[in-house]
Amino acid sequence: MVTRDERIRLIEGYNLEISDLEPQDAGDYVCQISDKVNRDQVHTVEILVPPSVRAIPTSGQLQARKGGPITLECKGSGNPVPSIYWTKKSGAGKSSARIGDGPILSLDKLERQQAGVYQCTADNGVGDPVTVDMRLDVLYPPDIQVEKSWIHSGEGFEAKLVCIVYADPVATISWYQNSFPIQTTDRRIMSTRNNRHTLTIRHIQQEDFGNYSCVADNSLGRSRKYMELSGRPGPAEFYSPKWGRSSDSYNLTWKIDSYPPLEEVRLLYRRVLMNDTFQQPGRWHDFILTPEHRPATEPLTHIMSYTIKNLHPGAYYEAIVQAKNRYGWNEVSDIFQFIVASSSIDIAPEDAEVVASSKSRSNSGAINDLHSALFHFLLLIVVALNNCRRERLRLGLG
Repeated sequence: MVTRDERIRLIEGYNLEISDLEPQDAGDYVCQISDKVNRDQVHTVEILVPPSVRAIPTSGQLQARKGGPITLECKGSGNPVPSIYWTKKSGAGKSSARIGDGPILSLDKLERQQAGVYQCTADNGVGDPVTVDMRLDVLYPPDIQVEKSWIHSGEGFEAKLVCIVYADPVATISWYQNSFPIQTTDRRIMSTRNNRHTLTIRHIQQEDFGNYSCVADNSLGRSRKYMELSGRPGPAEFYSPKWGRSSDSYNLTWKIDSYPPLEEVRLLYRRVLMNDTFQQPGRWHDFILTPEHRPATEPLTHIMSYTIKNLHPGAYYEAIVQAKNRYGWNEVSDIFQFIVASSSIDIAPEDAEVVASSKSRSNSGAINDLHSALFHFLLLIVVALNNCRRERLRLGLG
């Protein structure tokens, strides 16, 4: 054997020793024995190599437009050949469940939520798995969400209008009242925190009420969302129980937020004829109510009640409420549905269930007591008969 590699040497005359193994040392090694038979002895050496992985491109940075496709690729090596799989990191830095296998991950019809850090992992069972991160930026025009499309306030108070803007590249934000751009003043303050953009209006005046819009621009497009700042009352919210306690009337209770005093409240209700397969609303009955006058210093929430009379026992009804202050009428409330009791001593179904359950327990207890008494009576009879039989046997009467 002729070699200049100092890592390889013969020991004890016939044994080959290789130090500091390298991947290229793998292969077949032949020991030749010079005799009449010329026998060869072959040794196969396999080198186990821990996995390694690299991103393609090596920068690990990728960009793609929203709606388009993208391919992420990494290359793994090692012996045995490592298996490759993909995960995506969450905002907290944790990896998701496996989203793909193999060196290539293909994503079609990209959405903005697919932007982020993807992790390629190589594992061949030799040592620990290794990973490489790849960052995907999804480019898209601005996408705006408003926190509230209708903001209720009053003169002298403060209001916040909020737009949440998603965009890549980052968008520039402008605010408008009607079609006029808004400039920052001591009463109108614009602020930004991450993707949350806020227009704060202090010491509101009557001319501040109206339509506002938030406009976001970047190199890929423009988006606009509208909001209304209003002094009109907020929508009525009901908090009466669904089941009434009277067979011919129902007490309806609701609350309305309004900074100025309420001037007028309109209540409409109607009966709905229905069964399992049929539903037919009746005509609306309309009432105009005059709210109690309240000082301007009292809280803005107005709580009102009205008892609707001459209702049908057990019938199903719907009600809506609308209110007016000096700025105008608010939007009609959501429909509230209620059921009139079928008799004056009716109780709500949940109470009926409690009573029924209580009766059931009482009846069950009585039955159990009866069974227990019968059992003890029969037991006494059996004992008496056995005693009688023993006595007859003792006397030889068979």
